[in-house]
Amino acid sequence: MGTVVSVDDATARDRLGWSVAFEAAWDELGRPGNPARVTRLDRGWSTAARTLEQAVGRDAPVRLRNIGADVAVGDWIVPADDGERVEHVLDRTSAFTRRASFDGMRAVSHTLAANIDVVYLVHALGAPPSPRRLERELVLAFDSGADPVVVLTKTDLVDDAEPARKALAEVALGVPVLLASGITGDGVEAIRDSAAGNRTLAFLGASGVGKSTLVNALVGDVIQATSEVREADQRGRHTTVAAELVPMPGEGWLIDTPGVRAVSLWLSGDGIERAFADVFELMDHCRFRDCKHDREPGCAVQQAIADGDLDPVRLTALEALIEEEEALEKEQKARAKVADRRSKNQRRPEVAEFDGMRD
Repeated sequence: MGTVVSVDDATARDRLGWSVAFEAAWDELGRPGNPARVTRLDRGWSTAARTLEQAVGRDAPVRLRNIGADVAVGDWIVPADDGERVEHVLDRTSAFTRRASFDGMRAVSHTLAANIDVVYLVHALGAPPSPRRLERELVLAFDSGADPVVVLTKTDLVDDAEPARKALAEVALGVPVLLASGITGDGVEAIRDSAAGNRTLAFLGASGVGKSTLVNALVGDVIQATSEVREADQRGRHTTVAAELVPMPGEGWLIDTPGVRAVSLWLSGDGIERAFADVFELMDHCRFRDCKHDREPGCAVQQAIADGDLDPVRLTALEALIEEEEALEKEQKARAKVADRRSKNQRRPEVAEFDGMRD
């Protein structure tokens, strides 16, 4: 029999970003327990909230062990009957997932944040734009299920932001590219408005691009550690160290992720096709279906490069991402074989029961 939840509980969940999708997922489980939303993870523990007061620290939060559960900040979870551990993670509406970056775990996924509505891909003015990094971020964003938006921060550092904005817009292919400054407040309201209706925003970017300063401007309080950035390389000395779900004034939620130095892709759904839609469109017009886009006659891709309509570096970047995904698939298969072999070796042969009788 499912849990009976009061109107007050339902209203509190709505403020935390509850939706029809989560209600349906909970119904399918038989409405066990009382769902809570994960606000932070710490070495095997989930900190979660059922009310705004718990989320902001005025009331004690829910603390549960993550034993055997794949949990990310932003998830909706249901505790076990003993109230000690996570029993269920409700189906996600989106998830920002990349390949684990530490040695020995390359064929394992790492979810940075879950149940995001809009993901902001943060780049900074004052340093050369990074189209190649943005391409990777767009692949992750499209595959996440969230709506991507590019934001160029630190408009206070340059006289003219348009060249950098244009350079990234050419890669973003119709994804909005906004300008903002956490110092002057430029563009902050437009970002805040996207959280209306208790939607969840996430910010992804390298260390030092101004994410934490922008987050502070959005929430109205200094809730993240910020520091000066070395002018030479724009890298932060100390920035966000753990993803955390933070309430925004009025309504809406924000997830600030730690600076991601290397954007390692996980297996892509249609993210690569969407991030490189211009190149795939050209490929559809090649003379031969199995065109390698190298020196084949009638190659629409090479013709676009010759005409100056396609940067050859973009084709090279696409080919590198496809090769990376193929390599990851091989790693996963190899890992699965090793796991299967170990499982077989651990199985003990059946031994006939000895009843103590001699022949």
